[in-house]
Amino acid sequence: MSKLDQVVSHPIFRQLAQERSRLGTALATILAATYFSYILTIAFKPSALGVPLHDGTVITWGLVLGVGLLGFGFILTAIYVVFANSRLDDLSRRLQEDLR
Repeated sequence: MSKLDQVVSHPIFRQLAQERSRLGTALATILAATYFSYILTIAFKPSALGVPLHDGTVITWGLVLGVGLLGFGFILTAIYVVFANSRLDDLSRRLQEDLR
C-alpha cells in the first residue's frame, strides 16, 4: 500500500476532508445568498436602497449595505480561519502523527 493510499484511507483524513468541505460549503452558501439578495434588491426594488440614511446626506442605505456585505465577507473569512486554525489543524496534526 502506497503512502497516498494510507492517507486517503485513514479515518482522520476522511473526517478532515469532510469537515473542511462542509464548513467551506456552508460559508460560501451563506455569502452567496447574502450577495444574491442584495443584487436582487438592486434589480427589483432599487428605490429601497436609494433612500438616504437621514435628511441632508447623500449616503444611502444601498451604500451602507454594500459596505456591510464586504465586512460580512471578512467576518466569514475570519470564522473559517479560526475554525481551520483550531479544529482542522488539530486533525491534520493527529493524521501526521498516526502516519509516522
